[in-house]
Amino acid sequence: MTKLKLGPLADDRPIKLTVELPAVVHRDLVAYAAALAAETGGEPVPPEKLVPPMLAKFMTSDRGFSRRRSGSND
Repeated sequence: MTKLKLGPLADDRPIKLTVELPAVVHRDLVAYAAALAAETGGEPVPPEKLVPPMLAKFMTSDRGFSRRRSGSND
């Protein structure tokens, strides 16, 4: 079985943000929550709890963004 990119979710103080998602993305988030629960042995989290760590993971893995953020002009 392939290991998911996200691990257990940290309980962090949230900032409220409202977004609209395509239905297919919502369905995929629900499926991801179920897969994460199966992998970690917990209960599925609401899909909106997955968005922040997924965005954070995406941004930390984006080399172009990391270079711009650090001020490097390579």
